[in-house]
Amino acid sequence: MKPNFSLRLRIFNLNCWGIPYLSKHRADRMKRLGDFLNKESFDLALLEEVWSEQDFQYLRQKLSPTYPAAHHFRSGIIGSGLCVFSKHPIQELTQHVYTLNGYPYMIHHGDWFSGKAVGLLVLHLSGVVLNAYVTHLHAEYNRRKDIYLAHRVAQAWELAQFIHHTSKKADVVLLCGDLNMHPEDLGCCLLKEWIGLRDAYLETQDFKGSEEGSTMVPKNCYVNQQELKPFPFGIRIDYVLYKAVSGFYISCKSLETTTGYDPHSGTPLSDHEALMATLCVKQSPPQQNPSSTHGPAERLPLMSVLREAWTELGLGMAQAHWWAAFASYVIGLGLLFLALLCVLAAGGGAREAAILLWTPSVGLVLWAGAFYLFHVQEANGLYRAQAELQHVLGRAREAQDLGPEPQPALLLGQQERNNKEQ
Repeated sequence: MKPNFSLRLRIFNLNCWGIPYLSKHRADRMKRLGDFLNKESFDLALLEEVWSEQDFQYLRQKLSPTYPAAHHFRSGIIGSGLCVFSKHPIQELTQHVYTLNGYPYMIHHGDWFSGKAVGLLVLHLSGVVLNAYVTHLHAEYNRRKDIYLAHRVAQAWELAQFIHHTSKKADVVLLCGDLNMHPEDLGCCLLKEWIGLRDAYLETQDFKGSEEGSTMVPKNCYVNQQELKPFPFGIRIDYVLYKAVSGFYISCKSLETTTGYDPHSGTPLSDHEALMATLCVKQSPPQQNPSSTHGPAERLPLMSVLREAWTELGLGMAQAHWWAAFASYVIGLGLLFLALLCVLAAGGGAREAAILLWTPSVGLVLWAGAFYLFHVQEANGLYRAQAELQHVLGRAREAQDLGPEPQPALLLGQQERNNKEQ
C-alpha cells in the first residue's frame, strides 16, 4: 500500500419511519428516498425502520443500478427494520438480535415485536477491511420516567461487545443508526469509552445542517411537538460513529443533516433527519493512530462509565425480580382459587358459579405464568450483562494493581494482544 494512500467514503444513514398503515406518506417518501440515493451515489446507505418487505424490495429494485449489493436484516415478528445498500461488493454478512428488547405486554410501544438487532457487513475497499454496523436500539418514550433504561444500557453493552468481538480483523469500524440516546446518555458514553468510537458530529471539520446536529427537530411536520417541548433545538439520537485500527487514521471531512423539510416537495423524508458523512481513511504509523494514543488518565472516565452501567443493570434486575415475585404470588393465589372452585363444583352447592369462574381463573393463572417466565428471562439477561461488566471491572482493578496500561479504553483488546505475544 502506498504511503500517501487515501480512501474517501460517503455514508448515508436514516431512520425511515416506515411503519405500514401508520406512517404518513410512506410510499411517497420511499420513492423520494430512492431518487435521492440514486442521485447522490453514496458508498453506503444504512437504513432503519424499513419494516415492510415490500418497501425493501421496491428500494432494492430502484437502487440496483447504483447500489448492486443490498441486504435486509430480518428478525423478531415484524423484523428488525434494518437494511443496507452498498456500491461495493459485500464480503460477509451477519446480525445479532439483542437479548432484551422491552416487554411483550406493552403492545402500544411494539419494540418487543420488532426484534431489535445490529447488522454487520464487511467490505474490502482498496486493501482496507471495513466493518460497517447498523443498529436501532429501544425507544425512550418518557425521559423523566424511562422504564426501558436498563434494557437500552444492556443493548448498548451487547452492541459494544459484538463490535469488539467481530472487528478483530477490521482496519476501520463504522457504526450508524438510531441509538435512541442523547450524546451524554450512559449507553452512548459506554460505546465511546469502551470501544473507542468517535462521533462524526464532534470530530467533523465541516458541518452543515440542523442546530446542534439534532436528528429530530421541531421543524419536521412528522414529529410530535409535545415530546420536543423541553428541547427547542431538537434532539440528537442518530449517529455516525467510527474508529480506525491497524495503523490507519480516519477523519470526518464533512457531515450534513437534513433540516426538517424538503425544498422540493415540502415534506421531509422521515420524522428523523438524515445523516450524510464524508470520511477519509489514510495509512499512518501506529503511534499516530488516534485509537492508540490514550494515556492512563483515560482510565477514570472509562471506569466511571462501567460502574454506572453495572449499577443501572442491577437496578433493572431488582425490578425484574420484583415483578417475577409478584407473578408467582398471583399464580399461587390463582391455583388456590381453582382448587376452591373444584371443591365447590364437586359439592354441587355452587356448581354453576364455579363453572362460570373456571375459565377466567385458568386464564389468569396462565397469564401470570407467562408474566413470571418473561421477567425471569429478563433478570437472567440483565444478570449476564452485569456479570460481563463485573469481569471487566475486575480485570481493570488487577491492571491498576500491576501498573498503568497503555490503552485503558480497550482493556480486552490489550489482554488479547498480550495473550498472542505469550
